[in-house]
Amino acid sequence: MEKVYRVKDLSQLDEVAKDVLSVFSSGRVFALEGQMGAGKTTFAKSLCKALDCKDNVCSPTFAIVNVYLSPKVGEIYHFDFYRLEDVSEAVQIGTEEYFYSGSYCFLEWSERVLPLLPEDVITIKIDVVSENERLISVSS
Repeated sequence: MEKVYRVKDLSQLDEVAKDVLSVFSSGRVFALEGQMGAGKTTFAKSLCKALDCKDNVCSPTFAIVNVYLSPKVGEIYHFDFYRLEDVSEAVQIGTEEYFYSGSYCFLEWSERVLPLLPEDVITIKIDVVSENERLISVSS
C-alpha cells in the first residue's frame, strides 16, 4: 500500500501524521527517509504529537535513541542512526529488541541499519520540492 501527501507548509504536518497513523494503523516501526534537512525530525514530532506525546521531541543524533512517553500508547522510541559507523553498533545497543517490542519506533537514517529492519516496516520518504513544500510518500 502507498499513500502520497503534498505538504505546502508546516501547519499541515500534524494532520498528515494523524492520517499516516490511521491508514497504516498496524505499523509500529516507521523508517523516515530523506536528505539532510528534509524534515525527518519535524515529521517525527508530528507523529509523536498525534500519539498524544507531550514530551519535547528532538533529534537523538548524539544519543542514538530518545524515549518518549505517551499516556495513549506508552513508550515511543525515536532513533537517529546517522552517526553509526557500522550496523554492529545498532546491534550492541539492542535495536532489534526495540523494533520487535510492539512500541512505536521512528527511525531516521534507517538505511544504515537496513539488515535489522523488520519486514513490516513502514517507509516514509520525504522529498524536498521547495523551501516550504515537501512530498511525503508512505508505503508498507
